[in-house]
Amino acid sequence: MNNAVQQAWLGRGWLACLLWPVSKIYGSLTGARRLLYRSGFFSSTRVGVPVLIVGNVVAGGAGKTPLVMTLVQHFQARGLRVGVVSRGYGRSGQRCQEVFADTPLLESGDEPALIKKSTNAPVFVAPKRVDAARALLNAHPETQLLICDDGLQHYALKRDIEIAVFDDRGIGNGWLLPAGPLREPWPARNGGGVDIVLHTGRAPAFEGFRSSRQLADNAVAMNGSKVSVSSLRGQPLVALAAIANPDAFFDMLRSSGLSLDRTISLPDHYDFSGYQLAVQKGTTVLCTEKDAVKLFRQPAMASIRLLAVPLQFVPEPAFLSAVDALLTPLLSQLPSRHGH
Repeated sequence: MNNAVQQAWLGRGWLACLLWPVSKIYGSLTGARRLLYRSGFFSSTRVGVPVLIVGNVVAGGAGKTPLVMTLVQHFQARGLRVGVVSRGYGRSGQRCQEVFADTPLLESGDEPALIKKSTNAPVFVAPKRVDAARALLNAHPETQLLICDDGLQHYALKRDIEIAVFDDRGIGNGWLLPAGPLREPWPARNGGGVDIVLHTGRAPAFEGFRSSRQLADNAVAMNGSKVSVSSLRGQPLVALAAIANPDAFFDMLRSSGLSLDRTISLPDHYDFSGYQLAVQKGTTVLCTEKDAVKLFRQPAMASIRLLAVPLQFVPEPAFLSAVDALLTPLLSQLPSRHGH
């Protein structure tokens, strides 16, 4: 996404004002679409198990996928059988399919591959999330809960719980796209709003639950071996990130006491096919866990000391308690074949 536009979204300067009339058209179109779903003219499909949506009302990443993985692991620890559905942003294929450990990234997308790797839960991708949900439940009928990675505005899939994720940008200038970052009006939609708000940044702009994000103590090499992050202090380092907010990753590396000789920011969901990286001998390249899903598969990276630094995402306990409180009555209504 263009940096100038992102900066414009933080205030109401000339560029945002220039785009404001277009945002009114966007608001009218999206508002009409919501109304058509709410009135029943467009149908929302219920798939037979509770559906929890993790999304955001602002454009760009705010920590949705790390939260999805955290929630899956939380529910798995409770003994629940959880599945994940996603559009699979950035993939080239259009068919509905299950994501396995060896699924080509061009077919799965980077985030579904990372979710599969981290949780081993059933993961399905499809252009329409309803199709992914139906296919997952058909292949894994024991599933008790579906989590949708993104899709807050995908009303065709009937949802039971909505979680909106915000980072330190909050709602920016408060205007709709393209004059501002909002995909829909905030704080509330006509006819309802999200159930839970979670802030992933350090300075929440408004009320909601909080979470902490910090880098893990150990980085992971291509062969699976681990290297202490603290042992990298004083070494020649290059940091690379192809995520929504690369600077956040770089800042966390520096906060861990690392000096970065160079930083490389690439667009979110960058392909990396045939990617060439020239670094001096003895230099270590640090990347995000999301980027490592792709980079570790690139033959050209084999000659470089490449380490992925995982992100530890920890919501406050009250957040998980609030989610559990919303989910428990829904689970009690499931047919006995979904029981545990």
